[in-house]
Amino acid sequence: MVKKALKAVAKKEQYYGTGRRKTCTARVFLRPGTGKITINRNSLEEYFGRPTARMMVCQPLELLEVTDKFDVMITVKGGGVMGQAGAIRHGITRALMQYDEGDMPAKKVANESEVIAEAESNVLTYRRRLRKAGFVTRDPRKVQRKKFGFRKARKRAQYSKR
Repeated sequence: MVKKALKAVAKKEQYYGTGRRKTCTARVFLRPGTGKITINRNSLEEYFGRPTARMMVCQPLELLEVTDKFDVMITVKGGGVMGQAGAIRHGITRALMQYDEGDMPAKKVANESEVIAEAESNVLTYRRRLRKAGFVTRDPRKVQRKKFGFRKARKRAQYSKR
């Protein structure tokens, strides 16, 4: 009985975001904690050998200065190293926006214009900063499929006049 109550409390303190890039999908769970990042049950340093990929993953957290505020648990599938890093960055961004928008308390105000002005100034602070940095938009580029009669997606055999 106590375990169920603890699980219910733990579920409320979790924020989720799905990130995608090329053929890769990342599921990101943010929980209040000390700043530990776990990817497929490995640490960030173990999973990504490249420092550029590690930097890419941490960008949204560093931008908002919340690296030590959350523990990040990630499961990622498909794609290559940089595609996975991009998908994780996108997922972390979405989870941070969910945290920010769900964290604001609802207030009763007599005037509707005050509510709109307050919402514009306070509620979307994370979203605005993340969008300005370019992390909110999903990168839609994908590799083209190979076409028949071609060597690759667009590469043809060399033209021979005779």
